[in-house]
Amino acid sequence: MTQIAKKEVNKDFTEIQVCINDKPIYLFVKRIIDIVGAFVGLIVLSMVFLIVALLIKIEDPKGPIFFSQKRTGKNEKEFNMYKFRSMVTDAESRLKDLLEQNETTGAMFKMKNDPRVTKVGNFIRKTSIDELPQLWNVLKGDMSLVGPRPPLPREVSEYTTYDKQRLLVQPGCTGLWQVSGRSNIGFEDMVKLDIYYAQNRNMLFDMKIILKTIGLLFGSKDAY
Repeated sequence: MTQIAKKEVNKDFTEIQVCINDKPIYLFVKRIIDIVGAFVGLIVLSMVFLIVALLIKIEDPKGPIFFSQKRTGKNEKEFNMYKFRSMVTDAESRLKDLLEQNETTGAMFKMKNDPRVTKVGNFIRKTSIDELPQLWNVLKGDMSLVGPRPPLPREVSEYTTYDKQRLLVQPGCTGLWQVSGRSNIGFEDMVKLDIYYAQNRNMLFDMKIILKTIGLLFGSKDAY
Protein backbone atom coordinates (compact mmCIF):
# COMPACT_ATOMS: atom_id res chain seq x y z
CA MET A 1 0.00 0.00 0.00
CA THR A 2 1.31 3.48 -0.89
CA GLN A 3 2.13 6.35 1.45
CA ILE A 4 -0.94 8.19 0.11
CA ALA A 5 -3.22 5.61 1.69
CA LYS A 6 -1.27 4.04 4.54
CA LYS A 7 -2.38 6.24 7.42
CA GLU A 8 -5.98 6.62 6.18
CA VAL A 9 -6.72 2.88 6.26
CA ASN A 10 -5.63 2.73 9.88
CA LYS A 11 -8.25 5.26 10.96
CA ASP A 12 -11.44 4.21 12.75
CA PHE A 13 -14.21 4.14 10.13
CA THR A 14 -16.87 2.49 12.28
CA GLU A 15 -19.21 5.49 12.16
CA ILE A 16 -21.15 6.74 9.17
CA GLN A 17 -19.40 9.69 7.51
CA VAL A 18 -21.43 12.23 5.52
CA CYS A 19 -19.09 15.16 4.86
CA ILE A 20 -18.44 14.96 1.11
CA ASN A 21 -16.45 17.62 -0.73
CA ASP A 22 -18.91 18.99 -3.31
CA LYS A 23 -17.57 22.53 -3.63
CA PRO A 24 -18.97 24.04 -6.87
CA ILE A 25 -15.64 25.50 -8.06
CA TYR A 26 -13.84 22.19 -7.54
CA LEU A 27 -16.59 20.23 -9.35
CA PHE A 28 -16.59 22.72 -12.27
CA VAL A 29 -12.79 22.58 -12.71
CA LYS A 30 -12.83 18.80 -12.30
CA ARG A 31 -15.41 18.45 -15.08
CA ILE A 32 -13.41 20.69 -17.44
CA ILE A 33 -10.29 18.62 -16.79
CA ASP A 34 -12.29 15.43 -17.34
CA ILE A 35 -13.55 16.61 -20.75
CA VAL A 36 -10.18 17.89 -21.94
CA GLY A 37 -8.28 14.90 -20.56
CA ALA A 38 -10.65 12.33 -22.04
CA PHE A 39 -10.76 14.05 -25.45
CA VAL A 40 -6.98 14.37 -25.68
CA GLY A 41 -6.55 10.81 -24.40
CA LEU A 42 -8.83 9.37 -27.07
CA ILE A 43 -6.90 11.18 -29.80
CA VAL A 44 -3.41 10.41 -28.51
CA LEU A 45 -4.24 6.76 -27.83
CA SER A 46 -6.13 6.17 -31.08
CA MET A 47 -3.32 4.00 -32.46
CA VAL A 48 -3.36 1.90 -29.27
CA PHE A 49 -7.11 1.45 -29.71
CA LEU A 50 -6.58 0.26 -33.28
CA ILE A 51 -3.81 -2.23 -32.39
CA VAL A 52 -5.73 -3.69 -29.44
CA ALA A 53 -8.88 -3.99 -31.56
CA LEU A 54 -6.94 -5.92 -34.23
CA LEU A 55 -5.35 -8.25 -31.65
CA ILE A 56 -8.73 -9.02 -30.09
CA LYS A 57 -10.22 -9.79 -33.51
CA ILE A 58 -7.26 -11.96 -34.54
CA GLU A 59 -7.60 -14.08 -31.40
CA ASP A 60 -11.39 -14.31 -31.61
CA PRO A 61 -12.76 -13.17 -35.01
CA LYS A 62 -16.39 -13.78 -34.04
CA GLY A 63 -16.32 -11.98 -30.69
CA PRO A 64 -16.89 -8.25 -30.11
CA ILE A 65 -14.01 -5.82 -29.56
CA PHE A 66 -15.66 -3.89 -26.77
CA PHE A 67 -17.46 -5.09 -23.67
CA SER A 68 -20.34 -3.12 -22.18
CA GLN A 69 -21.39 -3.82 -18.62
CA LYS A 70 -24.00 -2.27 -16.35
CA ARG A 71 -22.34 -0.44 -13.45
CA THR A 72 -23.58 1.70 -10.57
CA GLY A 73 -22.48 5.31 -10.42
CA LYS A 74 -23.12 8.39 -8.32
CA ASN A 75 -26.24 8.19 -6.14
CA GLU A 76 -26.78 4.58 -7.34
CA LYS A 77 -27.56 5.65 -10.92
CA GLU A 78 -26.77 2.82 -13.32
CA PHE A 79 -24.91 3.28 -16.62
CA ASN A 80 -23.14 1.18 -19.25
CA MET A 81 -19.38 1.11 -18.71
CA TYR A 82 -17.11 0.27 -21.66
CA LYS A 83 -13.94 -1.82 -21.78
CA PHE A 84 -11.91 -3.71 -24.34
CA ARG A 85 -13.13 -7.30 -24.16
CA SER A 86 -10.57 -9.31 -22.19
CA MET A 87 -12.63 -12.44 -21.55
CA VAL A 88 -14.40 -15.12 -23.55
CA THR A 89 -17.81 -14.11 -24.84
CA ASP A 90 -19.73 -16.27 -22.34
CA ALA A 91 -17.77 -15.03 -19.32
CA GLU A 92 -20.84 -13.86 -17.38
CA SER A 93 -22.59 -17.23 -17.61
CA ARG A 94 -19.42 -18.97 -16.38
CA LEU A 95 -19.10 -16.75 -13.31
CA LYS A 96 -21.47 -18.77 -11.13
CA ASP A 97 -19.15 -21.78 -11.42
CA LEU A 98 -16.17 -19.74 -10.17
CA LEU A 99 -17.66 -17.86 -7.21
CA GLU A 100 -16.26 -20.36 -4.71
CA GLN A 101 -12.75 -19.50 -5.94
CA ASN A 102 -13.10 -15.78 -5.21
CA GLU A 103 -9.75 -14.42 -3.98
CA THR A 104 -10.95 -11.18 -2.42
CA THR A 105 -13.32 -10.18 0.35
CA GLY A 106 -16.76 -8.64 0.48
CA ALA A 107 -18.96 -7.72 -2.46
CA MET A 108 -16.34 -8.19 -5.20
CA PHE A 109 -15.05 -11.06 -7.34
CA LYS A 110 -11.33 -11.35 -8.10
CA MET A 111 -9.43 -14.39 -9.34
CA LYS A 112 -5.77 -14.13 -10.33
CA ASN A 113 -5.81 -17.01 -12.82
CA ASP A 114 -9.35 -16.55 -14.10
CA PRO A 115 -9.85 -19.17 -16.87
CA ARG A 116 -12.25 -16.84 -18.68
CA VAL A 117 -9.48 -14.36 -19.57
CA THR A 118 -8.10 -14.60 -23.12
CA LYS A 119 -4.39 -14.37 -24.03
CA VAL A 120 -4.78 -10.82 -25.33
CA GLY A 121 -7.04 -10.09 -22.37
CA ASN A 122 -4.37 -11.16 -19.92
CA PHE A 123 -1.95 -8.57 -21.35
CA ILE A 124 -4.38 -5.67 -21.58
CA ARG A 125 -5.67 -6.34 -18.05
CA LYS A 126 -2.17 -6.38 -16.53
CA THR A 127 -1.36 -3.10 -18.26
CA SER A 128 -4.85 -1.63 -17.62
CA ILE A 129 -5.23 -0.99 -21.36
CA ASP A 130 -8.61 -2.73 -21.19
CA GLU A 131 -9.87 0.27 -19.18
CA LEU A 132 -9.08 2.90 -21.86
CA PRO A 133 -12.56 2.88 -23.49
CA GLN A 134 -13.86 4.35 -20.24
CA LEU A 135 -12.56 7.67 -21.53
CA TRP A 136 -15.80 7.67 -23.54
CA ASN A 137 -17.73 7.28 -20.27
CA VAL A 138 -15.84 10.31 -18.95
CA LEU A 139 -16.84 12.40 -21.97
CA LYS A 140 -20.46 11.34 -21.51
CA GLY A 141 -20.38 12.36 -17.86
CA ASP A 142 -20.98 8.87 -16.45
CA MET A 143 -17.52 8.86 -14.88
CA SER A 144 -14.64 11.13 -13.94
CA LEU A 145 -10.93 10.60 -14.54
CA VAL A 146 -10.52 10.16 -10.77
CA GLY A 147 -13.02 8.57 -8.41
CA PRO A 148 -14.10 5.28 -6.82
CA ARG A 149 -14.34 2.14 -8.93
CA PRO A 150 -17.94 1.80 -10.25
CA PRO A 151 -19.37 -1.45 -8.81
CA LEU A 152 -21.70 -3.97 -10.37
CA PRO A 153 -25.39 -3.78 -9.36
CA ARG A 154 -25.14 -7.26 -7.80
CA GLU A 155 -22.27 -5.99 -5.65
CA VAL A 156 -24.27 -2.95 -4.53
CA SER A 157 -27.13 -5.25 -3.50
CA GLU A 158 -24.79 -6.58 -0.80
CA TYR A 159 -23.66 -3.12 0.39
CA THR A 160 -24.38 -1.82 3.87
CA THR A 161 -25.43 1.79 4.40
CA TYR A 162 -21.81 2.52 5.26
CA ASP A 163 -20.52 0.93 2.04
CA LYS A 164 -22.95 2.97 -0.06
CA GLN A 165 -21.13 6.16 0.92
CA ARG A 166 -18.59 5.40 -1.82
CA LEU A 167 -21.47 6.00 -4.26
CA LEU A 168 -21.95 9.62 -3.17
CA VAL A 169 -19.39 10.85 -5.72
CA GLN A 170 -18.78 10.30 -9.43
CA PRO A 171 -16.96 7.01 -10.12
CA GLY A 172 -13.59 7.22 -11.85
CA CYS A 173 -11.24 5.54 -14.31
CA THR A 174 -8.64 5.55 -11.56
CA GLY A 175 -8.73 6.28 -7.86
CA LEU A 176 -7.09 5.96 -4.48
CA TRP A 177 -7.81 2.21 -4.33
CA GLN A 178 -6.26 1.57 -7.75
CA VAL A 179 -2.97 3.31 -6.87
CA SER A 180 -2.80 1.79 -3.39
CA GLY A 181 -2.60 -1.88 -4.25
CA ARG A 182 -5.69 -2.58 -6.36
CA SER A 183 -6.37 -6.35 -6.40
CA ASN A 184 -4.19 -6.86 -3.33
CA ILE A 185 -6.56 -4.75 -1.22
CA GLY A 186 -9.74 -6.30 0.16
CA PHE A 187 -13.25 -4.87 -0.08
CA GLU A 188 -13.35 -3.27 3.38
CA ASP A 189 -10.11 -1.34 2.87
CA MET A 190 -11.24 -0.31 -0.61
CA VAL A 191 -14.39 1.22 0.88
CA LYS A 192 -12.33 3.05 3.52
CA LEU A 193 -10.03 4.48 0.85
CA ASP A 194 -12.95 5.58 -1.35
CA ILE A 195 -14.74 7.30 1.55
CA TYR A 196 -11.51 9.02 2.55
CA TYR A 197 -11.11 10.25 -1.04
CA ALA A 198 -14.71 11.51 -1.14
CA GLN A 199 -14.19 13.48 2.06
CA ASN A 200 -10.81 14.95 1.15
CA ARG A 201 -10.81 15.26 -2.63
CA ASN A 202 -9.40 18.37 -4.24
CA MET A 203 -7.47 19.15 -7.42
CA LEU A 204 -4.06 18.48 -5.85
CA PHE A 205 -5.25 15.11 -4.55
CA ASP A 206 -6.67 14.25 -7.99
CA MET A 207 -3.41 15.20 -9.72
CA LYS A 208 -1.37 13.04 -7.32
CA ILE A 209 -3.60 10.06 -8.14
CA ILE A 210 -3.38 10.70 -11.90
CA LEU A 211 0.43 10.96 -11.79
CA LYS A 212 0.63 7.79 -9.70
CA THR A 213 -1.65 6.03 -12.21
CA ILE A 214 0.58 7.01 -15.13
CA GLY A 215 3.53 5.51 -13.32
CA LEU A 216 1.67 2.25 -12.73
CA LEU A 217 -0.13 2.03 -16.09
CA PHE A 218 2.33 -0.32 -17.77
CA GLY A 219 3.48 -3.44 -16.01
CA SER A 220 1.35 -3.17 -12.87
CA LYS A 221 1.71 -6.43 -10.96
CA ASP A 222 -1.41 -5.72 -8.92
CA ALA A 223 -3.91 -5.76 -11.80
CA TYR A 224 -5.86 -8.92 -12.69
